[in-house]
Amino acid sequence: MKVMIIGGGKVGTFLANFLLKEKHEVTVVEINRGELERLNSELGEKNVVCGSGTDPAVLESAGIHNMNVLAAVTGHDEANLVVTSIARYEFNVPRVIARINNPKNAWLFTPDMGVDVALNQAELIGQLILEEMSMGDMVTLLKLRKGQYSIVEEKVHPQASIVGKRLDEVNLPEQCVMVALLRHEGMVIPHGDFVFKQADEVIALVHSSQTKELAKLLGPVAK
Repeated sequence: MKVMIIGGGKVGTFLANFLLKEKHEVTVVEINRGELERLNSELGEKNVVCGSGTDPAVLESAGIHNMNVLAAVTGHDEANLVVTSIARYEFNVPRVIARINNPKNAWLFTPDMGVDVALNQAELIGQLILEEMSMGDMVTLLKLRKGQYSIVEEKVHPQASIVGKRLDEVNLPEQCVMVALLRHEGMVIPHGDFVFKQADEVIALVHSSQTKELAKLLGPVAK
């Protein structure tokens, strides 16, 4: 996949390195000439373009017509919004992603501004901290859809209400799916007649609003 990153600061550099390791084709556009030596050294000269990401001529010369994804990750929300609008409405980039620096500006990052996905870093960090504070032993393995869904893992407590019950007897949260369970003998794919045992390591996909409900099922019965 071909990805253009606007902004070669710490976030942009980390993202570019990550995508390059995953074998994607990456072009970083950075306006600050003082950053070029570092970017060329870390990413390779062929992957770096000097210029303003808000200048259509620069974007065109950097190959935006061939890009599958554009990610605007500068430290300035105003610049990111200008970039996303140009990418969508002038060059019709299939997928446009933007970084939100100031949470107060989140309302501006909409499809009308050309944004397919807006990453509000303060909100994402807040959600992660809140979950770590409230979920006890439940471990979040992966966040999906900007934190709306999580793939989580937790061991079934010996005193959990589901111990000894079949999967089709358990009232799971509405937006929760049991993905797999890990036992001494290996991985088990749970079906309706599957019976839960204590210390089963449950891996589930669940909506963020229902993680507490799932934790109650896997944890000890409240007295």
